[in-house]
Amino acid sequence: QLQIVESGGGLAQPGGSLRLSCAASGFRSGYTFNFYAVSWFRQAPGKEREGLSCISTTGGTDYADSVKGRFTISRGNARNLVYLQMNNLKPEDTGVYYCAANFNPRSPVCTIRSTYTYWGQGTQVNVSS
Repeated sequence: QLQIVESGGGLAQPGGSLRLSCAASGFRSGYTFNFYAVSWFRQAPGKEREGLSCISTTGGTDYADSVKGRFTISRGNARNLVYLQMNNLKPEDTGVYYCAANFNPRSPVCTIRSTYTYWGQGTQVNVSS
């Protein structure tokens, strides 16, 4: 059973940056995190969960319009990590950020829809001056 832990959240000022990490363990035998499609979601207070970014097993990425040009998703050199680099943060970026994954070894695409099987517990991001 895949287990996911997010970290890197905290308080940032508007215009600032944070890098979130998604660390996974419990992979299918013989596979690494690179064989899982991974996505980041955000749930702001009083709002529905929103898909932000995803990365496929072949490196394809997708972004929500709200974060395009400001956020970057990437895989770490260690084969159990995915990052979300968040730049030019805005107060509306405040929320709980979740990492999610699906075993999907052959697909070049990914989705930011909430169709993922494995989810972390989330990390809080607050953007305020």
